[in-house]
Amino acid sequence: MSHIPSAEAPQWSPQGTSGPIATDGPAPRFSKASAAAVIVCWLLVVFDGYDLIVYGTVQSSLIAEAGWGLTKATAGTIGSMAFLGMMIGAIVAGRMADSWGRRRTILWCAIIFSIFTILCAFAPNAAVFGAARLIAGIGLGGLVPSANALVAELVPAKRRSIVATLMMSGVPIGGSIAALVGIGLIPAFGWESMFLVAALALVVVVPLGLKYLPETLAPASAADTAARKAAGTGSGQSGFKSLLRAPYLGVSLLFALATIATLFAWYGLGTWLPNLMQLAGYNLGSALTFALALNLGAVAGSVITAWAGTRFGPVPTAIAAAVVAAGALLVLVTGPPVAVVYLMLVLAGVGTHGTQCLIIAAVASHYPGHLRGTALGWALGSGRIGAVAAPQVGGLLLAAGLGVNSNFLAFAGAAAVAAVLLAAVGLKLKSKLSISQGASHV
Repeated sequence: MSHIPSAEAPQWSPQGTSGPIATDGPAPRFSKASAAAVIVCWLLVVFDGYDLIVYGTVQSSLIAEAGWGLTKATAGTIGSMAFLGMMIGAIVAGRMADSWGRRRTILWCAIIFSIFTILCAFAPNAAVFGAARLIAGIGLGGLVPSANALVAELVPAKRRSIVATLMMSGVPIGGSIAALVGIGLIPAFGWESMFLVAALALVVVVPLGLKYLPETLAPASAADTAARKAAGTGSGQSGFKSLLRAPYLGVSLLFALATIATLFAWYGLGTWLPNLMQLAGYNLGSALTFALALNLGAVAGSVITAWAGTRFGPVPTAIAAAVVAAGALLVLVTGPPVAVVYLMLVLAGVGTHGTQCLIIAAVASHYPGHLRGTALGWALGSGRIGAVAAPQVGGLLLAAGLGVNSNFLAFAGAAAVAAVLLAAVGLKLKSKLSISQGASHV
C-alpha cells in the first residue's frame, strides 16, 4: 500500500508539565512515560463513547418525562446538536493541536466538554439543553483528533496503526458504560444523573492529563521539511490548504466522504438504537441491553481490526468491516429471532466502529507529522456531517411513519457507501505506489 510521505515521529522525553519537548531523530521507544500519556488519552476517548450513547439512553425519558414537548423529530434535532459541536471542535482543535500544542488543546477540550455536559443535567428547557450539548460537543469533538495526533507521536511508527486502532476502543467501552449505568441509574435517579457522570472527567482525568501528558508542538524534522516541500507548502505553511492540493487532495476528499458515511451509520445507531428497540416492543432495560451488545461488538471490533489492519493493511480491512456492518443491518430488517438480533448488533458494532478505527489509523499513517493533527481533524470534523445528519434523518423517518426498519436500511446503506469509497481510496493509493515505483526505476 502506498503511503503519502510520512515523517518519523520525534523522540519524546516527557518530563511532567514543562514546556514543549521534541527532539528530531529516530522513532521513539514506547517508554513508561509514553504509556501513561496514551492511557490518559484513551480515558478521554472513553468519554467520547459515553457521550455517544448517553443521549440515546435518556432520549425516551426526555420525550416522556421532561415536559419539554419533544417529538421524535425534535428529539433527533437535539441529538444532532452535540454532533454539530463535535464537527466544529474536530476541525478547529485538529488545527490548534498542530499549531500551539497537543497537550493544551486536549486539556481545554476536556474541561469544556465536562463542564457543559454537567450543565445538561440542570437544563430548564430543550433550548438550553441543546445549547449545552452543542458546546460540550465542541470540546468533545476536539479530543479525538488531538489525542490521536499526540499518541501517533509517542509510539514507534511501526506500532502507530495498531495503537491508533486500540485507542479508539475507548469509544465503544464508553458506550458500554453508558448503557450499563443507564439500566440502573435512570430508574433510580432520573435522566439527569447520566450527565453528572462527566464530573469524573473533570476531577479525575484532567488532573491526570496535567501530570502525564507531554506538551508537543508540530515537529520540524528533516523528513517533515522534505514532505512540505514535496507538497508545495514550503517550510512554514501547513493546514487545510495543504490537504486540498496535490498530492493529498484526492485521498483527503475520499477519507472525508468515507468518514461521513461511516459516522452516519455509527452515530445513527448509537443515538436511536434504544428508542428503536422500544418501538419494536422491548422495555427500556431490554432496549439498553441491545445498545450494550452494539458497543461490546465495537470493543471486539477494535481488537479484531487492530490485528487485521496490521496484517492486511488498514484500508482493505476497513472495506471488509464496512461490508460486515451493512450485511448485519440488512439482516435486522428481516425481523430475525432475538438471539440473531443480538448477534447482528454485535457484528454491526464490529463493522461500523471497526471501519472508523481503521480510517483513523490510515489517516495517521498516510500524512506527514506536520499535517497529522490537521488531517485527523479534517477527516473526523467533516465526517461529523454524517453524525449530525444521522439523528435528524432517523427522527424524520420515524416521524414520517416509515417504521423501525427504515432506520436500519438507512444505516446499512451508509455502511455500503463507506465500503465503496474506501475501495476508491485503496485504488488511488495503489496507483500512487505504481507511479512512485515507476519513477524509482527511471
